[in-house]
Amino acid sequence: MAFDVARVRALYPALGEGFVHFDGAGGTQTAAPVIEAVADAMRTATGNRSTAFAPGRRALELVAGARAAVADLLGADPSGVVLGPSATALTYTLARTLGAAWRPGDEVVVSRLDHDANVRPWVQAAEAAGATVRWAEFDPDTAELPAGQYADLVTDRTRLVAVTAGSNATGTAPDVAAIAKTAHAAGALVCVDGVHSVPHGPTDLASVGADFLVTSAYKWSGPHLAAMVADPARWESLHPAKLIPSADAVPDRFEYGTPSFPLLAGVTAAVDHLASLDPTAGGDRRERVRAGLAAAQAHEEAVFDRLLAGLAARSFVTVYGAPARRCPTVSFRVAGQAPARTAAALGEAGICLSSGDYYAYEYFRTMGLRDSGGAVRASVYHYNTVDEVDRLLAELDRLADSEGTMVR
Repeated sequence: MAFDVARVRALYPALGEGFVHFDGAGGTQTAAPVIEAVADAMRTATGNRSTAFAPGRRALELVAGARAAVADLLGADPSGVVLGPSATALTYTLARTLGAAWRPGDEVVVSRLDHDANVRPWVQAAEAAGATVRWAEFDPDTAELPAGQYADLVTDRTRLVAVTAGSNATGTAPDVAAIAKTAHAAGALVCVDGVHSVPHGPTDLASVGADFLVTSAYKWSGPHLAAMVADPARWESLHPAKLIPSADAVPDRFEYGTPSFPLLAGVTAAVDHLASLDPTAGGDRRERVRAGLAAAQAHEEAVFDRLLAGLAARSFVTVYGAPARRCPTVSFRVAGQAPARTAAALGEAGICLSSGDYYAYEYFRTMGLRDSGGAVRASVYHYNTVDEVDRLLAELDRLADSEGTMVR
């Protein structure tokens, strides 16, 4: 069955304002069922978690429901789902916890392709422990992150390898499974940043090879919450700094303070929304999520192919990176124009794109682009259309013509 993008778009109230959103890599619009679930949870009596009264039991159910939903999204165990305010916060918690056991001479491997949220927490934890940081490099022409280099980077002193499953700057989808295999052969743990990859296709924790995988719900139509998943036994062996009276059970011991119960209702609704993207799919929610994301992925790839071809056909546009496997995201510059100026001009035309380094700090610093403004980023999500791509390309032509740039 063809992906019914009109049906899907109707589920996003914000799209009715008429803006074109190619900014999904920074956060997608929210699906109507998510908005309704959050509102319903706020209208309903909910106490703090307790078994003593019904509103308290409701809170427990909302937490359990969100864990189960994320587990279905990622192929994980609900008991291994840690919930938190952001991927950055969760990664810092893990880095501090693991780093407390590191010693001088231990090693950590990070990549210059990653979002800084999967770099700086590990670098800082290594520095605090006196451990050594080793860097995986990307190919500056293709933006590929060669998996083969990890054979030289990983040693018997490597304690952790941090790597992205999808670059939020170039879309690159490294061979994470191969990287994880190399790390595990040396006894190292692997933390995978799935924030940019999870929204764009089916994800399976075991197949990825991650010991820890983090994702953010607001990148897949949900509220501003995040989750990090691992085998429950892996969490059991770790003991973060925490308040004395707070729960010591897994996964609760990694979650600080009282969660936002209404937003947790939104997390569950967002996964249910993804499970509805292919209305012909059957089976349990895990199977329907996989089918829905596969259908959305095929649609996104077709829209993104149109975008890439259009950018490549314009001599005044420079595209950065050409990875063989990628999420539907691209960074580019318009000749003679600062990226912030391009983004602002497109914004005035109702087209939303990001500019700058979007926290892909090491990528843009290595490319020598950060100090001059980074780049403009366009990312495709399942509610985008080829008509929107054509609108973007036409607007780029208009901008280039107004600047006196030759338009092909």
